[in-house]
Amino acid sequence: MSIKKLLRSRIFSVACVLATGLISQQALAHAHLKTETPSADSQVSVAPSELTLGFSEGIEPNFSKVELVGPNNQPIKTDALKLATNDNTQALIALPTPLTSGKYVVSWHVVSVDGHKTQGNYSFSVK
Repeated sequence: MSIKKLLRSRIFSVACVLATGLISQQALAHAHLKTETPSADSQVSVAPSELTLGFSEGIEPNFSKVELVGPNNQPIKTDALKLATNDNTQALIALPTPLTSGKYVVSWHVVSVDGHKTQGNYSFSVK
């Protein structure tokens, strides 16, 4: 086999491996948390009245949940998760009771519109 043919064969093989990897990543896409308000690890001086979580793809609200735990590991009452109008990637969770000073942990688990499940958590503090 000539060097040119061998080089072409290797380049083709590498291209196939790279293409397969890119296609596999897209096929296994999940709804990853991209934005949050209040922001992760932030300290806010005004207690939020709502949590907003933005995901990389649409989520199914009936199979998704966000929980909030406050100071002293106390669960905080929240309203049900709703989607923003005309945007199924934005989860809105109203907080019916004002938050007091302290550290809060937001835990979430969502099911994306294509059926994949993801979960995570982050924290923020209120002055």
